[in-house]
Amino acid sequence: MDHLNSSLFTKRFSALLFDMDGTLLNSMAVVERVWGAWAVRNGVDRDVLMKSVHGVRAVDTISKLGLAVDAEHEARELAAAEIADVEGIVEIPGAVAFLNTLPPEKWAIVTSAPLELAIRRLAAAGIPTPRLMITGEDVSAGKPDPQGYLLAAGRLGVRAEDCLVFEDAPAGILAGRAAGAEVAVITGAHVAAADTPHLTLAHYGDVEARLGDDGRLSLHRFNR
Repeated sequence: MDHLNSSLFTKRFSALLFDMDGTLLNSMAVVERVWGAWAVRNGVDRDVLMKSVHGVRAVDTISKLGLAVDAEHEARELAAAEIADVEGIVEIPGAVAFLNTLPPEKWAIVTSAPLELAIRRLAAAGIPTPRLMITGEDVSAGKPDPQGYLLAAGRLGVRAEDCLVFEDAPAGILAGRAAGAEVAVITGAHVAAADTPHLTLAHYGDVEARLGDDGRLSLHRFNR
């Protein structure tokens, strides 16, 4: 376990909300291939681009570049390329085991990816599709806007302030905090948000979630 914000281990949560890429699964290999090729085709600095793609919708990333392209069209083309390429996608260690301990009505995924891509990547990583998943297509404003997390909490019938958000990228962390939720940061896929005051975990192998008699979840360290 990395940096410990011990206060999270004393709190109880109505639901757990998870980002997908970088948080439940590692898709960095695909992102490097697909976005790297797109950068070359469009004359964009590849290294600079890679620092801005994490955790946000593709259409938002492209729009901010100021290129003379149709951002929505380019985002669709990128999604199609990513759907076709799932080589190297793996779960963040311990993610499946962790999710399998959660009641299905107590967790959701909030991802910037479109639905078809999200389902494809979850299957490639062997991660169960949740009962509720909010995608980039479900919101009018993507992360760092809190809309996705607020929508997920509402559909689960809980307040966002009573949720724990798992994220990996600065935009997602900002979205979780703006929604009023507590945040835990997963660092195993990349280090985009490694410098953070929040609880950071390289993986899920050191923690477990327990359901209390009050129907709320709490996070615990494994006693080893």
